[in-house]
Amino acid sequence: MPRTRPAATMAAVLLAAALPAMAQRAPDALVIGNAAAVTTIDPHYHNLGPNNAMGQHIFDRLVERDSRARPHPALAESYRALSPTVWEFRLRQGVSWHDGRPFTADDVVFTFERAPNVPNSPGGFGGFLRAIERVEVVDAHTLRIHTRQPHPLLPLDLASVSVIARHAAEGAGTEDYNSGKAAVGTGPYRLSAYRSGDRVELMRNDGWWGGKEPWARVTVRFLLNDGARTAALLAGDVDLIEQIPTTDLARLKREQRLTVTEIPSLRTVFLSPDYSRTGPHPLITDHAGTPLPRNPFHDLRVRKALSMAINREALVERGMDGAAEATGQWLPRGAFGFNPDVQPVGFDPEGARRLLAEAGFPEGFRLTLATPNDRWPNDARLSQAVAQMWTRIGVRTQVDAMPFTAFVSRRSRQEHAIQLGAWGSSTGEASNYLLAIVSTFDRAKLTGPSNMTRHSDPVIDDFLARGSATMDDEAREGLWREAVAYYAQQEPMIQLLQYVNTWAHRRGLVHDPRMDERTLAMGVRPN
Repeated sequence: MPRTRPAATMAAVLLAAALPAMAQRAPDALVIGNAAAVTTIDPHYHNLGPNNAMGQHIFDRLVERDSRARPHPALAESYRALSPTVWEFRLRQGVSWHDGRPFTADDVVFTFERAPNVPNSPGGFGGFLRAIERVEVVDAHTLRIHTRQPHPLLPLDLASVSVIARHAAEGAGTEDYNSGKAAVGTGPYRLSAYRSGDRVELMRNDGWWGGKEPWARVTVRFLLNDGARTAALLAGDVDLIEQIPTTDLARLKREQRLTVTEIPSLRTVFLSPDYSRTGPHPLITDHAGTPLPRNPFHDLRVRKALSMAINREALVERGMDGAAEATGQWLPRGAFGFNPDVQPVGFDPEGARRLLAEAGFPEGFRLTLATPNDRWPNDARLSQAVAQMWTRIGVRTQVDAMPFTAFVSRRSRQEHAIQLGAWGSSTGEASNYLLAIVSTFDRAKLTGPSNMTRHSDPVIDDFLARGSATMDDEAREGLWREAVAYYAQQEPMIQLLQYVNTWAHRRGLVHDPRMDERTLAMGVRPN
């Protein structure tokens, strides 16, 4: 394609220039090109994919998930339900923090106290601890966790909570993690340097309980520009990149010096309307520019109309170059809770116009769609395509594309009228999206921690509460499928696509691709 030729030519020039630098790189050093920035080293501040992936290098969790989102013991060498409301976790002995101090049950207690209470968190981890009533320390390496009601998801939930050291983190703020002062973990790597907006440098923890990693030093560079990321790989400046630009995917697959890995993603892409207002919103107006007297997104007919106006197959083919799948739900096929009866909403622009007229908008209205332009694959490109489709049915849509850092701060203040969103349910179970995105935002109950548009529906909340308390797997999955069907009928968020996760790396490496899209040095090995 003509648009890729300049990047390919530049990459060839960079390759020739980079060969001496490649030769000088130590054989036990690994350089990764991230598609998004790590915004903090604090593992409890912001539940964000790049932050969580980085945290997995430095900190451990009681339970970990493998590349297929299956849980397995970690800092807890075993766990079991003693009763429907009591879980026993036996902690791994002989584990040391990076500074040599021993890891004990008290550190886990401190972690559970801090994780839900980080000041100014734009999307925290309290939801994963919402079921815990109290923690009983039996001895230095045994915990009994009492839940308020039966909670079969507890091990999965705890796989999202990084364990921190009381002696290093008590009284510490997020800035102390970024400086390295409080970034004392038990993980396979130690923090060497965090350079905001640029990179993270890691050193191997030779005393890691999980075994010595092959890489003595790991550098994670933030290469937000798609072309720059591809060029850096072709030039040899990095060893592996994530989120291959879809326009480059076919070309990189043909490149003999590289290997491409891919896997269906747990990340879904959706449009999230603002529900925080019932009255006017400055970014939703009539065609003369006057704010509408009421928020139209509270009307199901409007949401349905906007959904029917979207040609999802065109988004897959032209917006994602085939590297995605149209969807009407938030998990890929085969995931726990996927409902095979729920199909993507069909493209029906005439039906969309009729619904708008029924809702009192025969001439449509004007709208601003907010999107990041550097966070998810083709985020702004997808938003522009949706805006054009909506404009064709009379909803004249302007796209406000911005860097993710600006997008998040405005999202946290409920400033967007409607926004592009993406969520990776790293637990691999339907509850995660319901809890984080769709359930009612409630600080006391620790629900809706990432519900930035303030959607609230007691039926959804009831599905979450009942499903989370159902110990029988078959019955619980049935509830999740019911929740998916109800969600598809109500369309509180407008589902678009399910991504395919992609990476590319130089020959001589072996990479284990992950459904949760995390790029981990621990998943890269010399061949």
